[in-house]
Amino acid sequence: MQNTLIAGENNNSSPDMPRMERQRLHDAVVEHLQRLIIEGVLAPGMKLNEREVCERLGISRTPLREAMKVLASEGLIDIVPNRGAFVSKMNDTEVWEAFEMMSGLEALSGELAAERISPAEIADIKALHQAMLVCRAQNDLPGYYSRNQTIHNKINEAARNSMLRQIYLSVNRRLLALRFKSNFKEEKWDRAIGEHDEMIQALEARDGKRLAVILRQHLLDKRDSVMADLRDTSSRAAKVD
Repeated sequence: MQNTLIAGENNNSSPDMPRMERQRLHDAVVEHLQRLIIEGVLAPGMKLNEREVCERLGISRTPLREAMKVLASEGLIDIVPNRGAFVSKMNDTEVWEAFEMMSGLEALSGELAAERISPAEIADIKALHQAMLVCRAQNDLPGYYSRNQTIHNKINEAARNSMLRQIYLSVNRRLLALRFKSNFKEEKWDRAIGEHDEMIQALEARDGKRLAVILRQHLLDKRDSVMADLRDTSSRAAKVD
């Protein structure tokens, strides 16, 4: 059965979406929906019912439709004529290829960043890493993930390559939800933290080759974790059918 966000006050299974503030409405709606997609509240393949979303966020259809156009341009939702908007869902091949591409982009970012990053930027990354560890201790996955992604973004920015930055952002948007899910299991979460420790050591040593290897493997490990989860999900679904 299709997973659909359906209007109705008695629909207790619908995602919990607090009402939106009206200030900076357009950006706020985009950011809010992005977060709901990344955190899996709006799951891949889910249909977005405009009336339901508007009621729950306390907005009109105009800002919602504008936000949906932005999300569609980022590859996070698919707008199908005469059918509506759906949260994008990649097939296994697309997931594999996207992570493969991202591993190369992260590696190149690390190699260039090690040469070009400033001491102040390294200090910022180390502070984020410490905040990330606090979130891990509190089992705060959204807080951890936000800081985690900021660290990866800062490494990419420190590469000082605008073309790399554009491609990086485009590919990474498609993978944010899957990267979030890859830390659901504690042993994978803790292994990722260890890899971040190694990243910072390589950055401080200005060892671009080592950092590139760490980042590439970091993404390939996430790919393997995500692919295993997808296979498990497909296996369970087949048993239910």
